[in-house]
Amino acid sequence: MEESNLRREDRRTFYYIGQEAGVTLGSTVLVCGAGPIGLVSLLVAKAMGASKVAITDLSQERLSMAKEIGADFVVAVTKEDSPQSLAKNVAELLGAPPKMTIECTGAESSVQTAIYATQSGGVVVLVGLGKEMVSIPLVNAAAREVDIRGVFRYCNTWPMAIAMLSSGKVNVKPLVTHRFPLEQALQAFETTRQGPG
Repeated sequence: MEESNLRREDRRTFYYIGQEAGVTLGSTVLVCGAGPIGLVSLLVAKAMGASKVAITDLSQERLSMAKEIGADFVVAVTKEDSPQSLAKNVAELLGAPPKMTIECTGAESSVQTAIYATQSGGVVVLVGLGKEMVSIPLVNAAAREVDIRGVFRYCNTWPMAIAMLSSGKVNVKPLVTHRFPLEQALQAFETTRQGPG
C-alpha cells in the first residue's frame, strides 16, 4: 500500500489509537494481530509515545515485520495456546499487564486474550471483526473493570492520519510488500488472501 493510497481501514487505525485507546507517552500496549491494521496500530502507538508495545500473531513472517518496524516484543501464537497463558506471557514480557490492548483480528480466542491480558481498569479496543457471536470472559472484564470499546466508524479519522503521515511520525512504506498493476487485481487479492502480503 502506498502512503497516498493507505486503505480506509488503516486510516481508521490512527483514530483508534489516539482517541479510543488513549495511548500517551509511556503507555504499555498489546496489539493482537500483526496484519496490516495491527502493524499500523503498532506504528501509531509508538508515534504517540508508547514505551513498550507487544504484538501477537500466528505468522512468524508477520511478527518479523513487526519487530523490524518497532515492536518491542513479539509473541508467536499457536492454536494450542490458551488465552490465559498468552496473557501471562505478555505481562511477563512487558513487566506488567498492558494498560491498553488493540485487538485487530476478530478471532474469538484473540479477543479473550485481549481481555485477560489487559490490566485492571485498562482499555480493550475491538478493531477486528469476526463472527457475530463470540464467547468472552465478561465476568473477568467486569470484576477487573476492563473497559471494552468497539469502533467501526470513519467519522473524524482523516485529520490525524494525514497529519501523522505528512509529518513523518508514521512511516508506512515498510508495509508495502507487493505491487500489482490493475490487470493483476485477482492475483493481488489472492496474494493477500494467502497471507504473504
